[in-house]
Amino acid sequence: MSEFVYRLQNVSKVYDDRCVLQIDNLKIQRGEILALVGPSGAGKSTLLRLLNFLETPSSGRIRFLDAEFTESQPMPLRYRRRVTTVFQRPILLNRTVQANVMYGLRLRGLRDPEGRIENALEQVSLQHLARQRARTLSGGEAQRVALARAIVLGPEVLLLDEPTANLDPYNVGLIEEIVTGLNRAQGTTIVLVTHNVFQAKRLAHRVALMLEGQVIELESVESFFDSPQDPRTGAFVRGEMVY
Repeated sequence: MSEFVYRLQNVSKVYDDRCVLQIDNLKIQRGEILALVGPSGAGKSTLLRLLNFLETPSSGRIRFLDAEFTESQPMPLRYRRRVTTVFQRPILLNRTVQANVMYGLRLRGLRDPEGRIENALEQVSLQHLARQRARTLSGGEAQRVALARAIVLGPEVLLLDEPTANLDPYNVGLIEEIVTGLNRAQGTTIVLVTHNVFQAKRLAHRVALMLEGQVIELESVESFFDSPQDPRTGAFVRGEMVY
């Protein structure tokens, strides 16, 4: 079994003749938490969409496990289903919490194998709200429902786009605990986009700084924060403007 779940080579994404992403070489290790940091517009969310096959690369290739994804070669559905994304602003159905968590299983023609729904709700501490309507939830509770909806599918890769933005410290702590628990207990590979460098330091095994669509530096969390190689990384870690 390969130690890498993703290998990106010479991957670019162009919108209206403007190149917003240029990744020469990026490998994502199986079972790691990789944090993507950098200013708004640096290409972090675009990269996440490529990793979930929601966007097609304009050039280059993305290898996921033993399958290849290019501009002319779509990713087969059986591989796409091994990756799940939780976005910053989750869209929930106007149904119960339980129905929302069940939704992905229903799309795949599954009922509730081995009590997955109950287990997912327990993992996000929402079992007591299973029959509550989603529209009545707080922002933090809604984000945890979105996480449960992802967890219930048992993804090999979980992509998180600013999952704790605008949440109170209590819900930030809960979600961070869920993320680390999922990684440790199930070996889920997690790619996390965050503007919070302290969150990256708490959660990640490796951290990548992105600027202007490129990965400037990718190192272990210790090296990234304690001995960055690129002066722009050092400035970013110190909270200085690097863009």
